[in-house]
Amino acid sequence: MLEVSDLTLHYGQSKILNGVSLTAEVGKVTCLMGTNGVGKTSLLKAISGVKHRSGGDYRLDGEEIAYPPAHALAAKGIGYVPQGRDIFPLLTVTENLQTGFACLPKEEHTIPDHIYELFPVLKDMRGRRGGDLSGGQQQQLAIARALITKPKLLLLDEPTEGIQPNIIQQIGRVIAHLRDQGQMAIVLVEQYFEFAYDLADRFTVLKRGTVVMEGMKDELSKDSLRDSVSV
Repeated sequence: MLEVSDLTLHYGQSKILNGVSLTAEVGKVTCLMGTNGVGKTSLLKAISGVKHRSGGDYRLDGEEIAYPPAHALAAKGIGYVPQGRDIFPLLTVTENLQTGFACLPKEEHTIPDHIYELFPVLKDMRGRRGGDLSGGQQQQLAIARALITKPKLLLLDEPTEGIQPNIIQQIGRVIAHLRDQGQMAIVLVEQYFEFAYDLADRFTVLKRGTVVMEGMKDELSKDSLRDSVSV
């Protein structure tokens, strides 16, 4: 689904990503790991179109991707859940979900039942404003909003950050369910090692904007992975 090769990214004169390659397959979770500040979020922004890469090849579902804006990539099937969630605090839960309709044809402007099956709390809080939800509820809303767009590729940036343990477990179950359905590729940025290790099929580890380790889970030792992301 996703093939990124030799991607570079600059912020001004600073090179943030240096020749990064990443593969994400349908029906699998690719976990992007590394300590803070190594370029994980920047890579997701480049893939989603929030930031334009400086160079490198990028293919989505076999199609070569140039430099389209984020909304055009969302229409092509990229769902992005950013770090910090970015829900609309003054809109209701329903209205937040409906913002995902912008990527869909008019006849598909409905909230599917399975969204509420995945996140039952959102059904109970449909009329609540996004800003009145807890952090965990906002995270569920952000993931649900991305799923409204029917993504082929789902990008998740630190979905467990600042979330209570019971919600972390629920989010893990949702990610596993989406993977097992076999209809999308998932790229997960995650600092919580055990959460990431349990879910991931493939790992890519960054250090100073460069890939230092990558491979399928059964090709890499757990200890070497843990050492590579330790400060």
